Amino acid sequence: MNADHTNHPDAECTPLKGWRAGLLWFPDPHSPKAQHETDGLLVTGQSADGIVRIQALGPYRELIQRYPDLPVTHWPGLCIAPGFVDLHIHYPQTDVIGSPADGLLPWLTHYTFPHEKQFSEPAYAHEVTAFFLDELMRHGVTTALCFATAHPESVDVFMAEAQKRHLRMITGKVLQDRHSPDGLRDSDTDLSLRQTEDLIQRWHGIERLGYAITPRFAPTSTLAQLHGAGDIAQQYPDVWIQSHVAENPDEIRWVHKLFPEARSYLDVYDRAGLLRQRAVYAHCIHLDEADRRRMAEVGSTAAVSPTSNLFLGSGFFDYAASEAAGLRYGLASDVGGGTSFSPFHTMHAAYTVARQSVGRPGISLTPEHLWWQHTAGAAQALDLNGKVGNLLPGCEADFVVLNPKATPLLARRTAQTDTLAEWLFAMIVLGDDRLIAHTVVQGQIIQNPGLQNT
Repeated sequence: MNADHTNHPDAECTPLKGWRAGLLWFPDPHSPKAQHETDGLLVTGQSADGIVRIQALGPYRELIQRYPDLPVTHWPGLCIAPGFVDLHIHYPQTDVIGSPADGLLPWLTHYTFPHEKQFSEPAYAHEVTAFFLDELMRHGVTTALCFATAHPESVDVFMAEAQKRHLRMITGKVLQDRHSPDGLRDSDTDLSLRQTEDLIQRWHGIERLGYAITPRFAPTSTLAQLHGAGDIAQQYPDVWIQSHVAENPDEIRWVHKLFPEARSYLDVYDRAGLLRQRAVYAHCIHLDEADRRRMAEVGSTAAVSPTSNLFLGSGFFDYAASEAAGLRYGLASDVGGGTSFSPFHTMHAAYTVARQSVGRPGISLTPEHLWWQHTAGAAQALDLNGKVGNLLPGCEADFVVLNPKATPLLARRTAQTDTLAEWLFAMIVLGDDRLIAHTVVQGQIIQNPGLQNT
């Protein structure tokens, strides 16, 4: 790298901090081509709006001359990288992870629904939320699009805890007014929609919090609820929409029976006004070409959840067809259908999934592309490009510090790599939470008991 990247109005940003280590980032956030500086300097400072942002980055020897009195935290041998972005995760399913089942629908019936009933109790929701957010930070995930439950309390508790931690998080009350058990089913459809609007007005845009209109999936909502959600989405165009689509063949057959007028599972949402930019649909495995092109046309996003899809036997996300259609996508853990909070496990699974195919050759995703899908690419898919998922000036100061020598095998393998791609791939395949030496949110090191400190 020959020049530093600087956000010039430094005088408006105080106090400034320096962070010296290796640097990994995406100079063009729309491109999965990473850049690596072995001895870099990251400068952060609080902007006038109270958000701590990255002000500059570059080679340490060059950039420090512009900031001679800068207090610098030095992490020799470590590497600063963007905080990970998780496009789809269920915080109330934290304690469901690792539950055996024959497939998606039995898993929901036997484990997920009974567990989610408990979130009507704020004290219980608070305990799970605190653990969940700690676990995200321990794994280096600093932004996530989360499902809550059908209980408004589950949203209030989550938002309050995320606000206290100064996190950028998005969540929403789950809408499900049929085919759901008592204690989880919305007994009054109109009330469920009023609760959604109330929660939007209470939380959306407060500090770094965002709201997502959240139908669980088409079979658990009546047409009245889906179209009511679409009306709210039209009224609040800057909120997010999240749901599931085309995950499992049994689920798809169920959708066709319930919505015979719709051309496809995705078309159910489209008819309801729930397909647009800032709409994120999990899985998207069994879409056809028309579905993919429709999502690309309106700017909707696929949240690829490879560990969940492998665990539940749902199928393989078709990367080649999605690329051909211009479909936006990014990576997600889907906990608890997914098997790990770790972005490294998710990236590794995505690599494996992309190699599989039905009726066509698989593709080999580059390590840089895998990393981009979980950082800058996921941020772009959330319409948060330039805010999270990167280290460019102007981005919010959420980042992780990697220790490529975190385990004996990692130390041995990364020491023998000759290229950036090899180095990244070794961490993807061999990494876990131990690779995250520090997680930094809004320029503050998060001190969780589970975090390694080097």
